[in-house]
Amino acid sequence: MLSLASKYIVQKISLLSFIVIFLSVNFLFPNTSCSYQLSPFSVNIIGNNEISVSASLSVEPKFVEDLREGMTKELIFYVDLFRVWNIWPDEFVKGKKIIKTLKSDPIKREYIAVSTEGNVSVEKRFKDIESMLSWSLNIIDIKISGIKDLEPGKYFIKVTAEATKKRLPPLIGYFLFFVSENEFSTSRNSQTFQLPKETAK
Repeated sequence: MLSLASKYIVQKISLLSFIVIFLSVNFLFPNTSCSYQLSPFSVNIIGNNEISVSASLSVEPKFVEDLREGMTKELIFYVDLFRVWNIWPDEFVKGKKIIKTLKSDPIKREYIAVSTEGNVSVEKRFKDIESMLSWSLNIIDIKISGIKDLEPGKYFIKVTAEATKKRLPPLIGYFLFFVSENEFSTSRNSQTFQLPKETAK
């Protein structure tokens, strides 16, 4: 016969096991009826020392609904320059990281987005959530400079967009260490382009 203390411990373990299994299913097998996607984008070489990149992200309805309910979202955009090699893996050369934090207050009808690139942050306020999303889901004319110092060769730009999930409680997170911390992550590559000798020097 189990003592009352033993029964209590067994019940707690059973409950914890159920929570872990439930969260595992939701984290490992999310709803895939919709998707997060980056639109095709072009790369513009400006002068002989800069590359300009613009891209747009589409999100699931649930992402928008979470914002409407007052949940804060953090989007991270990576704009990375790679060099193409025939035999070796593609080589990361340099890149930019842009963090966009989206906040909304359904009661006050306040919509605020903050874009941070390096040490520079820009805050914007919007009258509605659609305007905030229009600004936040697009990166415009992101510059990668210093290309005149690169060796001639084939290159491409990779844009990655991701958002982090709400952190799990420490105990649950300990059991779900294998689960990705990203709510989503999507990427797209540009077409390859040649940096000629006059551009690379």
